[in-house]
Order: sequence, then structure tokens, then C-alpha cells
Amino acid sequence: MEFLRTVVLSEFQWWLFFSGILVLCLSSTARGEDHYYVFVLKETNFTKLCSSKSMLTVNDSFPGPVINVRKGDTAFVNVHNHGNYGVTLHWHGVKQPRNPWSDGPNYITQCKIPPGTNFTYKVIFSDEEGTVWWHAHSDWTQSSVHGAIVILPAEGTTYPFPQPDAEEIIVLASWYTGHVNEMLHEDLSVGSDLPRANAYVINGQPGSFHNCCSAETNYKLIVDYGKTYLLRIINAAVNSELFFAIANHNVTVVGMDGKYLKPLSTSFLAISPGQTMNVLFTADQPLGHYYMAVRQYVTVGFPDVYNITTSIIEYTGNYTPPASPVFPDNLPSYYDIVPANDFLSRLRSLASKEHPVNVPLNITTHMFIETSQKEIACPNASCQSMDGNRVSSALNNFTFQNPYMDILLAYYRNISGIYSADFPNKPRVFFNFTGYNLTTANYTTPAIATKVKMLDYNETVEIVFQGTNTLDGSVNHPMHLHGHSFYVIGSGLGNFNNETDPQSYNLVDPPELNTIRVPKRGWVTVRFQASNPGVWLWHCHLTKHLTWGMKTAFIVKGGGTPETSILDPPPYMPRCEKSFVNYIQEFDDHSAENKNKLSGV
Repeated sequence: MEFLRTVVLSEFQWWLFFSGILVLCLSSTARGEDHYYVFVLKETNFTKLCSSKSMLTVNDSFPGPVINVRKGDTAFVNVHNHGNYGVTLHWHGVKQPRNPWSDGPNYITQCKIPPGTNFTYKVIFSDEEGTVWWHAHSDWTQSSVHGAIVILPAEGTTYPFPQPDAEEIIVLASWYTGHVNEMLHEDLSVGSDLPRANAYVINGQPGSFHNCCSAETNYKLIVDYGKTYLLRIINAAVNSELFFAIANHNVTVVGMDGKYLKPLSTSFLAISPGQTMNVLFTADQPLGHYYMAVRQYVTVGFPDVYNITTSIIEYTGNYTPPASPVFPDNLPSYYDIVPANDFLSRLRSLASKEHPVNVPLNITTHMFIETSQKEIACPNASCQSMDGNRVSSALNNFTFQNPYMDILLAYYRNISGIYSADFPNKPRVFFNFTGYNLTTANYTTPAIATKVKMLDYNETVEIVFQGTNTLDGSVNHPMHLHGHSFYVIGSGLGNFNNETDPQSYNLVDPPELNTIRVPKRGWVTVRFQASNPGVWLWHCHLTKHLTWGMKTAFIVKGGGTPETSILDPPPYMPRCEKSFVNYIQEFDDHSAENKNKLSGV
């Protein structure tokens, strides 16, 4: 067994842990090798940007511990919540075949793990290979509770590119000087804008260009001249798309979101929240010190953080260290939308014999989903944003309302009144989505509901996501699908044209991803096969848009056999308790019948 840290547990706690593992192991056929981890959530003190604070971490580390597996393995992660509030964890990019019980999004597949309790996640890896990640999926705890998942090739296989000399994990994240969840709930209670980051960090360090920062506040990567390094890059930032570049060095993108890509040489990366990239870089420049740098990529308004975040690549060898590292002149500016969109359009799947492409061709379900900024009226215009109204986000004009229990349990136990299975395949009204002055109530007032989309097992789905400019607030939306990956077969600017735009679809070698950004005032088309029974969240990975309701869920029905049906639930799932969910009024339907079903009666 492997543990990332030594954790002191009582004899009784160990007995509970291994008893739970035994039950989980007996519930399904094992695949690959099993790995065991203990995650202890607790408050940890940190000092950055001239101030100190306490924040929730896993095993006292920021970023959190790394999970190391091979393709097809299974990991059991026993999460002990010693914090002050409930938390869930999500294994981002892991499909979890037939196992939505361990997927993690709050109110979708589970409720929060209460303080003082523990819960064991069974994380089933299938065809993922490369880099994915894990993070909290309740409130904004993701800001400090996240870490990398490294999925090596299966035994007997190797990378589809030359073996690198070394590997390094690079986690990009947000830093808040205050307690982010307290700020979040305060902002929601008064209807103001949501918290903005005070800095970005690379492997927990803000770099040289923030207050109280120096060379010592840079993460350092020591390299040897002539060697090639595989960087596993994760954008764990709460709300920010980011540009990334290494001074005087090109990089080659070879993988993304747990899938391989045709090698793409580039001078910079444009990476959205939730996305991961595997890139190679060769230390082929004169001996010296070079900055890796990160800058926010902004598609509306102003940057949250103007200062650049840095880390340092330091060559070994006999030379006089420079007064300061070389700064990258290849880092795009905050508003460089054109190169960011061009970067996306150049991605291609490997599409080889060992890593084939299986784009669905015969589509059974067509969906057109518009992504919009909305507003909800406040009494007497009493809120502190949007002309006195609350900001909202919506898909096909529906702002998602969190129910009082998780949808997965309601579906599994056939509990009524929790959700409705009528999320629409298209908007009720079509209009000039990317036009200007879309400020009337016809465009900006959403319906508020808990609507999901039902899919038959193995149904083939095509979705066109259309960005809108309602309230003149068009912005990129990095959309993430749980439980599946999808092929990105096309994208463009303006309103989608269903006659001409499909002619440009790439059905040969499109990238297979789990998170894709809908471009500002543009569209993107994805296809996937609904082959994983369960309840799976679709949402924008800008966490404030998720908070404002830009999400829905797909319920994929079983295929009629035990092998094509949801696994039985684990022996214990955290129970939902009535609590502050979001600013939208919660459901109030607590019938006696539903209470009995919640209790397992």
C-alpha cells in the first residue's frame, strides 16, 4: 500500500477504513492494481502577499498530494474531514464507469462530508492516460483543496513520444488573502459580485512581482542543458483562464485532459480552468535563469490580477547567475483573444492504431445549448450589482436550482419532486445571440428550476454550445462534462449556422477532451456516446458561473444488464442537511414519503 503522508489514526479508525475498503472491493470486480490513500482535511496556516490566514488543505499541503496510478487501476481515497464545514471531492477527468457514487459534485451525486466524519471514494480509472486532477466540488473550497492525478501507461506500454528525461507537475491556482468561502457567502447574501483572486500561484508560490515577494517566493525547476522535460500542467484557478509561457523556450503539447494529441509546437499555452496539458520542453538555451510566467486571459471586463505570476527555470552548470531571470516576451497580453482561439483550433487527436478516434457519426440526439449571463430581480432593486439585481447564469434560459438532496440518490430510489427530466434540447426562442444591446427582460430573465436531461444507454449526442452577448457580458465558458469525454469537432465565431458550419467539422482527428471553452461570442460543437450509466454534471468551470447556476445534469439510463447498470451504492453516503446552498430559494417539498426514502425506509 502507498500513502503520500504518514497519518496517525486510532486503531478504531483503521478498522473503519479497512472495513469500508473490503466492502467496496467485494462490490465489483477489481481492475488493474489497487492503490490506497488517506486524505486528512484540516485548517493550515499560510503567509503570502504580506498577510497570514488559515485555509482548508489536504494533508497540510498546497497544492494537495499527488495520486499516482497506471491506466486501468483503481484508487481508494479515505477522506477524513477535520475542517469546520462540509466538503466533497471530485476526480476531474476520471470517467468512473458505472460509479457515479464517487464522482463528488455536491447536490448532484452526493452531499457534503460533514466535519468530524470520513468517506471513502472509489476512483475507477478506465481509458484515461496522462494527467487529470482532483478538487473539492462544494462552495469554493477548490481554491485550496486540489491536486494532480498522474496516470502512467499500462504495464508493458509506454508514451507515444520519446521518453522524457524527467517529469514535473505544474499546478496553476488562485490565491485569496481572505477566507474565500466566508467572502463568497457574504457576497451572495447581498447580491454583489463574487470574490476575485488577489494573485495566481505556481505550485503554491506567487513569484517575484507581488507584494512581499522575492526570488524566494518562486517555485524553481532545476534543469540540465540538452535534456527534455515533461511538464504536467493543471489550471486549478477558480475563475480564470490563463496564458502560460517559458522565456525563450517553445513547448510541444502532447496531451490534454487525460488523452494524447498530435505534437503541437507553440510558444505559449492558453489553458482554461479545469483543463490539463502535458507538454515537452527541451533545455536548449544558453545557461541561465528563465521565468515561467502566467497571466490571466480576459474576455470581458478587467483582469482580476494585473501582476504576473512566475516561477524560475534554473540551468545547472558553471556560469555566473544573472541579476534576474529572463522574462518571456512570448507571453500574450490579457486580451489576446485571436491567438487563444487559434491555439484551440490547432489541437488534434493522435488518431493512431494504439490510440484510435471513435467519433460518433450517426447522431440520435441533437442539442443546441446557449450559454448566457442573466439577472434576477431583487425587491426594490436592493442588491449590490447589475442595477440592483442579482447576477445569474443559465443554459437555454434555465438557471439551475440546487435541490435539498442529491439527484443521484433521488434517481436511484425513484424519489419524486427533486428534479424534472425536461431540460430542453434547444432554446425556447432563437435570436441574434451575439448581437448588442440584449438587455431587455426577454433576453435576461431566466427561469429557475432543477432540470436534467435523460439519455438512453449508448445514445449518441451532438451538442452545439452557443455563446451569447446578453447584458453585453459575453465571455468564454469552459464547459466540463463529468463521467465522459467528448470530441470537439468544430468551433467558430458569431452565431452558429446549421447549414454551413457543419461542413467544416473535423471527424477524422478531433481532440478528445472533458473541458472545452465556448469562445466569446462564438460556438463550439462536441460529440460523445452516452455509454456510462449514472448521473453526470455538465457545468461551466468558471466557478462563479457554476455558483450562479450555469449547469445541468445528464442522467444516462442503464443498458438492461448488470454490466451496463449503475453499481450499487457504497455502504455509507453522506446525508444531506438543510443549509445555505446558493442565493436561489431551495426546494421546499419535504413530504413524508420522500423523507422515508431519504432514510432508506
